[in-house]
Amino acid sequence: MISAKPSKKQLRLGLMFWATGTHSAGWRHPDARTDGAFDIAFIQSVVKTAEAAKFDFLFLGDRLVSDPALAKTNPGQMSRLEPFTVASAVAAVTTHIGLVVTANPTYNDPYTVARMTAALDHLSGGRASWNLVTGADPAAAQNFGRKEHWSTEQRYDWADEFVDVVRKLWDSWEDDAVQTDLHGLKIDRNRIHPIAHTGPLIHIDSALDMPRPPQGHVVLLHAGTSDRSRELAAREADVVFTGAATHADAQAYYRDIKARAAKYDRAADDISIMPGLIVITAETTAEAVAIYDQLNALITLDAEDPRTEGEVNTEDKLQGFQYVSLGRGSKRNLTLVSSAIGVDVRGNDHDALVPPDVLTRAHEAGQAIFKFVSTQTRRTVDAADPAQRIRFRDLIHASIAQTATVVGNPQEVADFMQHWLHTEAADGFNIFPSYLPGTVDDFARLVVPELQARGLFRLDYSGHTFRDHLRLTRPPRRTTPPLSPSISEDTFSSSAVSAVKPLAVEPSHG
Repeated sequence: MISAKPSKKQLRLGLMFWATGTHSAGWRHPDARTDGAFDIAFIQSVVKTAEAAKFDFLFLGDRLVSDPALAKTNPGQMSRLEPFTVASAVAAVTTHIGLVVTANPTYNDPYTVARMTAALDHLSGGRASWNLVTGADPAAAQNFGRKEHWSTEQRYDWADEFVDVVRKLWDSWEDDAVQTDLHGLKIDRNRIHPIAHTGPLIHIDSALDMPRPPQGHVVLLHAGTSDRSRELAAREADVVFTGAATHADAQAYYRDIKARAAKYDRAADDISIMPGLIVITAETTAEAVAIYDQLNALITLDAEDPRTEGEVNTEDKLQGFQYVSLGRGSKRNLTLVSSAIGVDVRGNDHDALVPPDVLTRAHEAGQAIFKFVSTQTRRTVDAADPAQRIRFRDLIHASIAQTATVVGNPQEVADFMQHWLHTEAADGFNIFPSYLPGTVDDFARLVVPELQARGLFRLDYSGHTFRDHLRLTRPPRRTTPPLSPSISEDTFSSSAVSAVKPLAVEPSHG
């Protein structure tokens, strides 16, 4: 156990909300809600649990296309509510937790995103956050009248300028443009400035139609592994998500982003790096492992492929931890395991014990999978007790794991998180609940108090805005260049007319 000595650096915690759970069989757990994706009361209750535990934020993802392949793995992702709608409903029943909404620039325009995020920030009292994703679903193009999905370079060229324009729109109103007195609400048109942006891809000459967000700029999140994504994160993001499954990968990503940020005169603490983390916990280690095994036993496995010699790719490389979990490609069987560990194990019964020589013959990436199994289940290939031996079924489950995972009692979970925090692998974690509401309740009830006892996590919120939670200052307004003499005050776009006209709202009398 790592020392419980109070820590100066504290963790940040986010809740990744997938209504049916992030475990690929979480929706099949007897205590899971299979219909939670469209039950706003259920969503609100889960978020209130996270807020009571002092989580920094709720994360609401989005996909702009439905994928039938998710039916077997994550049915809650096939169809779900639009995130701004959910966040607004959650804002009504919470007071502190940050609200992260996903908006894809590739299929949006800057004015709409600036307007919706600013509105959510006002509605929530300064708790809004924009998760910027450029989109990896080619089929989404068909939903937006396009012939093809943009290339990575096109998407990031657009996203780079898009972010700049959104920030300009947030800043198009001076902080004191709206004033109230005994006569009502007044808006000073001289303190509202069209941004007059003319860039290589985007042209906007208007102001936003509402005051500057309470946070100045809403918190910006981003995730990605490409070089363009890392540069965008280092330059613009306040929080960066990563799917790194191992400590070494997480540490390398962490240090890379922080180093890149320095090029933009940003301090290391200006950006929080938050890997996703699956947590299975209970009062005892044995109980936690039992929950983990119960979930994995619910995974629907695929029939084995015909056993033909020489067809299995046993190349020495790790295929990644998400390539099956979201309905992608590979089947869940021993053909998959054979490719993943570098040893042909097809033809074995799934419940048979794995011979020790399979581990010794596995390549480096394959041995990492064995280590993953042993770490989570405490089973090995050579235990004296057959009940503590690794079975082929365990290898299948490990080969389709999603991200970093910890299974154990509260002290063991806290040890894991503390180690990553203190070794520059994470500033916090985006918690992936395997099923809802159970794993959120368990984490809040068991792990959070242990983290707090160690001084690793707040006892209470120190402020009301998301920026307060992240200890980020409110950015000063960036002034836009003066209007060209050829542009008059009457040339504002129609989308911003209400923002630039003199307006006085009299007090309501009923």
